[in-house]
Amino acid sequence: MTAAITCALALAGCAGPLVRVSGSGRITPDLPSAGNGGPLHAMTVPDGTEPKPDTPLVAVVDVDGLLINTDFVGLGSSGENPVALFRERLDSIASNPCVRAVVVRINSPGGGVTATDIMWHDLMRFKRCTHLPVVACLMDVGAGGAYYLATAADEIVAHPTSVTGGIGVIINLYNLQDALQQFNIAAAPVKSGEKIDIGSPLKAMDKSQRELLQKMADEFHDRFREVVLQARPDLDANDKQLFDGRVFTAREALERRLIDATGYLDDAVCIARRLGQSNCAQVVLFHRAADQAHSPYSITPNVPIAPGLIPFSLPGYDRTRLPGFLYLWQPEPTMERLSGK
Repeated sequence: MTAAITCALALAGCAGPLVRVSGSGRITPDLPSAGNGGPLHAMTVPDGTEPKPDTPLVAVVDVDGLLINTDFVGLGSSGENPVALFRERLDSIASNPCVRAVVVRINSPGGGVTATDIMWHDLMRFKRCTHLPVVACLMDVGAGGAYYLATAADEIVAHPTSVTGGIGVIINLYNLQDALQQFNIAAAPVKSGEKIDIGSPLKAMDKSQRELLQKMADEFHDRFREVVLQARPDLDANDKQLFDGRVFTAREALERRLIDATGYLDDAVCIARRLGQSNCAQVVLFHRAADQAHSPYSITPNVPIAPGLIPFSLPGYDRTRLPGFLYLWQPEPTMERLSGK
């Protein structure tokens, strides 16, 4: 089979990884995804080596970027499914008897309603099964579904300049009907079921369709609100500003008791050591062998090296790749192209 045919089949999804032809005519595999780097390893920081046996550990779990149940990959890219990777890390920590406490380091504006709920559920289950203390540390942003996840922790620490909150739900819908008419393009769907195309960008929504989607958004919002109030019963349930989707600075969040303290990652590690009754515990991160951890701020790369075949960004086009309902604070219309950190 020639290299050209192999590349064509690969692009069509009929073969393995993409290949490229070098100058010498040899066929070499393209960059593998981070998920192909073998099992997770406990890497001490700052040296990136495996810890010595019987050493007490504090595990730092990095949660970065959009929380969506899909692999973040593109042409020649490396990335993993953040939901699957989070569960894999929790399972690795649970099987390590040396771990005394966990710090979930969060830097995310949120993500899909279901994806964030799965991660929250997995963290709650992890706590029940291991009885390990968990501290959430919010970095630049811990809003929307990221804050939803943080409520599963025993304590929440936010960086003094963090942005958090965003307790709300959004579904991104667009009406492209007039734009398509400029190119003499008209939708001609064949359907059975009056509302099967609800939310389609090819036509405007009527009142009944909008009310139906609004009812769904309200239900997901109520769930978010209940999760927060259950985790933080000292909140003022009648404070409407807490639940209208707005974001807060760390100082405001502390005043409204959305978080327990402001501080830095080192402070969150100290709290975890105290809760785990192991003041000398060593910090480790669970990463792939090829994804070295040299500081507690190390993250797993999750951004496409090449963004795709389309060199520009259209909000309607990009957001078709996102799930319908989102626990997401997103001031930037095309931020989903960032996909991760």
